[in-house]
Amino acid sequence: MITASVIGAAGYLGGELLRLLIGHPQVTVGQAISTRFPGKRVDGVHPNLRAQTDLTFSSIDDLADCDVLLLATPHRATMDLLPTVMSRAQQVIDLSGDFRLPDTTAYERHYGVTHTAPDLLGRFVPGCPELFRDELAMADLISVPGCMATAAILALAPLAGLIGPDVQIDARTGSSGSGATAGDSNLHAERSGAMRVFAPVRHRHEAEVARLTGLNVRMTATGVEAVRGVQVVCHATASLDELDEKALRRAYREHYAKEPFVRIVAHRRGSHRLPDPRILLGSNYCDVGFAADGDRITAIAALDNLMKGGSGAAVQCLNIRRGLPETMGLEFPGLHPL
Repeated sequence: MITASVIGAAGYLGGELLRLLIGHPQVTVGQAISTRFPGKRVDGVHPNLRAQTDLTFSSIDDLADCDVLLLATPHRATMDLLPTVMSRAQQVIDLSGDFRLPDTTAYERHYGVTHTAPDLLGRFVPGCPELFRDELAMADLISVPGCMATAAILALAPLAGLIGPDVQIDARTGSSGSGATAGDSNLHAERSGAMRVFAPVRHRHEAEVARLTGLNVRMTATGVEAVRGVQVVCHATASLDELDEKALRRAYREHYAKEPFVRIVAHRRGSHRLPDPRILLGSNYCDVGFAADGDRITAIAALDNLMKGGSGAAVQCLNIRRGLPETMGLEFPGLHPL
């Protein structure tokens, strides 16, 4: 059995990691670390885990050795924490944004602070199995991309060489993307019914998408009333005259033919003819779709931000790194209707 411990286990991503790891047939949860709730029962914070575990939260000071350490800790704080804990595990999987970018200049531009562990930047393999499966099989440091970045990367990856370099991304995300300790702007009274454009320009996920696709990316992000879920709509221009919807479908099918968690959803009719995060909640799938009108190309992707956009992707990477079936513990297909 693999022993996995979670730091930041009281947050939404941490709770989702615990749910997946507790149900994983080849994993034992070593510790659930929380600075806010040491000594408190895990199911008191994550009520969906009632009757699933008797775990209590541990203090970071009591962190023990484990096989895999997963960090669901905040951006800008993880870079200070990681050097003090990374020796406790054979592999580290980080879900924060602190090690997604390769250099200090890029990090400081998008996160607004100086990176405190610059020697570790560039050592992490991006936790995107669809692009880095071979590298992940040998990686001891893994950084899971952001939820909207993952959706955009998977929407755009099959279009390499088929579209021009400039892409505009319109992203929408539910409130859980702000985390369990979000401020006043995430109160129900403020969030309910809102469609809040919180990043009209230069969202930090731009840099991740640009790095992993090679495209010139511009991105806006809007918070919508949903709790979970991400949808991205990517606008590009075809670089080939013959790039119609038939050619697009061929490109997506060839690119994702062997991918267990990417589904092509691009139908001409029906209520669910293009990717919609609502039917993906709780699943590790990313649905991708497309449309074409002349040289105008639209690529669409949807996923659950806490799953394929976070904790699910982390467990998928864990499976790959430890030589397990990639889908193990991630088989849940989502619910319909909700």
